[in-house]
Amino acid sequence: MESLKELYRIGYGPSSSHTMGPRKASEDFIARHPDVKNVRAELYGSLAATGKGHLTDKAIRDAFKEAGCEAQIFWYPDVFKKFHPNCLSLSSSDGSITETYYSVGGGKIVREGEEAKEGAEVYPNDELGNMEKLLSYCDKEGLHFWEVAVEREGDGILSYMEEVWRVMKNAIKRGLDNEGVLPGGLKLARKACLIHEQALGMSGALGNTLVAHSYALAVSEENAGGGVIVTAPTCGSCGVLPGALYYIQEEYKIPEVRILRALLTAGMVGNIVKTNGSISGAEVGCQGEVGVACAMAGAAVCYLLGGSIYQCEYAAEMGLEHHLGLTCDPLKGLVQIPCIERNGFACMRAVDHASYAMVGDGRHKISFDDVVEVMMETGHALPSLYRETSMGGLARVYEV
Repeated sequence: MESLKELYRIGYGPSSSHTMGPRKASEDFIARHPDVKNVRAELYGSLAATGKGHLTDKAIRDAFKEAGCEAQIFWYPDVFKKFHPNCLSLSSSDGSITETYYSVGGGKIVREGEEAKEGAEVYPNDELGNMEKLLSYCDKEGLHFWEVAVEREGDGILSYMEEVWRVMKNAIKRGLDNEGVLPGGLKLARKACLIHEQALGMSGALGNTLVAHSYALAVSEENAGGGVIVTAPTCGSCGVLPGALYYIQEEYKIPEVRILRALLTAGMVGNIVKTNGSISGAEVGCQGEVGVACAMAGAAVCYLLGGSIYQCEYAAEMGLEHHLGLTCDPLKGLVQIPCIERNGFACMRAVDHASYAMVGDGRHKISFDDVVEVMMETGHALPSLYRETSMGGLARVYEV
């Protein structure tokens, strides 16, 4: 498994696969071919089907414009490449140079011909490559999940988490301050600010729950507006983890250092899914985005509440299990409906999963690794209509 820095990427929304990935691909093409000044960009499959709503064309044009180049965009939503449904081909205007890229989720790209190439292996797969192995290693060494991250990546990973947490908190604060209509044509009004104020006026548990919801909405709305966020594990699910962590920190006065450790705990969970499953909505539906984010947040909150590694695994398992089969069907290809609300509800569910795991000893029937396997089976069984193409589900029945 790769460094957690590859999972937590800081950048602009609204989509890690459709915005961050294509921009990174464009920058890679520029670096490889600095003399090319006119580029033909061909988008295929899901990247083409919902690219305009995800600002894919803007990301590509901006990258080339900054390098003094011009890019023409061509869309092929009905053409799906075998390796991955998010495909981008960049060529010189005379066709003499062509590079093909796949945006595989979380902002990561794979250049054609390098499909098997992975980043540096920080967590050896034979030792830490799935949850069963991670639990066994932690049990043998007396470590918690976050301690494995520090052991393998050094104290520098905590410094990186400081920056991650800073960006997450800033996104929450901006989201709670901002009001108005989000861009894109749905004319969807931001709700985080209003919901937060109303929640503060409520008494009892109901108000507390809505406060957590408002934090997740704030980040997700910032992402939808193209603001700076952290993939956790993707842009489309970026509100779940910070919403849950900020809520628990405020409620229980958790010191900052433990929040950083919670981020590492969540990262270990997300890394396992990224390695053995998928965090791409175009590949497995929203279960790979919001479902994985809920699993990450559940484990992180459970850690903050004093949970054992087995209780954290249980919280993570519930987070993914109860999102199995969740489709990715955004209206107009925008990361707004149903994405924003899903972040809020997944945040609250993560807190519930952590609480539920804490009242037991961590023993349960279905393992986290089992659920990751089923998620992939389910995701591949979903028709492409329900995997980020906006050709089915909610995107089809709602006429804009």
